[in-house]
Amino acid sequence: MDARETVKSIFEESLRFKNRFFSDDVNVSAIAGAASALVECYRRGGKVIVFGNGGSAADSQHLAAELVVRFEKERKSFPCVALTTDTSVLTAASNDYGFNRSFSRQVEALAGPSDLVIAISTSGNSENVLEAVRVARAKKVPVIALTGRDGGKLVDESDISVVVKGENTARIQEVHVTVLHIICKLVEDAF
Repeated sequence: MDARETVKSIFEESLRFKNRFFSDDVNVSAIAGAASALVECYRRGGKVIVFGNGGSAADSQHLAAELVVRFEKERKSFPCVALTTDTSVLTAASNDYGFNRSFSRQVEALAGPSDLVIAISTSGNSENVLEAVRVARAKKVPVIALTGRDGGKLVDESDISVVVKGENTARIQEVHVTVLHIICKLVEDAF
C-alpha cells in the first residue's frame, strides 16, 4: 500500500470509529451529562481540574486552553487547571512520593468542594490517574472519566464515564478530542 492509500485507509478507519461511538445513545448521554456537570461546576464558582498521561496529558492541556482562553466565541474565562503542566510539582511529587502520586498530591492541594475533576486515560487503568481520582472522591469532588477499551478501573471510580470502546489508542484519543470539543461548545453555549 502506498502512502496515499495509507492516508485514506487511516482516515476511513477514524470515521468508522467515530460513527460507531457517536451512534450509541449511551455515549451521547454521557457527553451531555459531562457538559452539564461542567456548567454546574462553573455556576457554583468552581474550577475544573484535568489530568492524564502522554497523549491524555496533551488532551488535558488542550481542554484547559479552550476553557481558560476561548473555544469558539468571546466570553468570560472559565477556570481550568491541567495538572500536567507544572514540571516542578510533577517531578517533586514523583521523586518524593513515587510516580503514582504525581497527580494525587496536586488534587489534594487544589481540589475543593465546588470543583470538578476530569481524568483521562485510554486504558482506564493508569495508577497515578486512579490514585488522584480516589483523592478527589475522598474530598467529595465529582469525577468525569474519559477512557477507552473496556473503561478499566476508572469507570467504577467516576461519577460520569465516557468510554470509547476499542483497542486502537490513536482512534480512542481522536474521539476524546472530539468529545472535549463538544463539551467546550456546550459549556460556552450555556453561558
